[in-house]
Amino acid sequence: MQEASDCRLKVIVTDGVFSMDGDIAPLPKIVELAKKYDAFTFVDECHATGIFGAHGRGTDEYFGLRGEIDVISSTLGKALGGGTGGYTAGPKEMIEVLRNKGRPYLFSNSICPSVAGASIEVFNMLNESTELQDKLRKNTAHFRKGMKAAGFNIMGADATPICPVLLGDAKLGAAMADELMNEHDIYVISFSFPVVAKGQARIRCQLSGAHSPEQIDHTINAFTQVGKKFGVI
Repeated sequence: MQEASDCRLKVIVTDGVFSMDGDIAPLPKIVELAKKYDAFTFVDECHATGIFGAHGRGTDEYFGLRGEIDVISSTLGKALGGGTGGYTAGPKEMIEVLRNKGRPYLFSNSICPSVAGASIEVFNMLNESTELQDKLRKNTAHFRKGMKAAGFNIMGADATPICPVLLGDAKLGAAMADELMNEHDIYVISFSFPVVAKGQARIRCQLSGAHSPEQIDHTINAFTQVGKKFGVI
């Protein structure tokens, strides 16, 4: 930011929640830095919308920074379940520029009415009840606690339902994921270089508010059996 101090426009861009590591951006420090250097803030909330904050509005709500972020971009898929489409929220002047000059906006079809209607209803549901979010938080804590107790290295913040199981070796990750699927009916994905850094291969697990405690226990037990078989724990 010091090097860019002479620039007319400055922007700090970050994910709210990082999808591969399960980390949460330190938004209070980022907002403080932006104010100090007169910069805009842009947060990609694709992995936070519907999950973080009292009403699922994302990491700005989670940190008590509603109205402090200049531009928020997110998806109608993932936690909101729409499967397609997304949105950008920000100052009226910026939105007008995007509507007239944003190529992905100008040259893409609009989302279908059924997705728009369903997405609006999901936002209404988030305002009316926190039942699914509360259950997701319990499921996340249940899984992370059980996996750590079993001896696995679980990456990311404890509040994040993205729970990467760090293994390091790409072949090991792929073999364990196949074993979990074929022998225990646990569908997980192994990620390795170049998606993540070399030596940082992991199996990324994602919790849902629809999971039952029994399903989570089954998953922890399956990981434990497979982890012992492959010498991970």
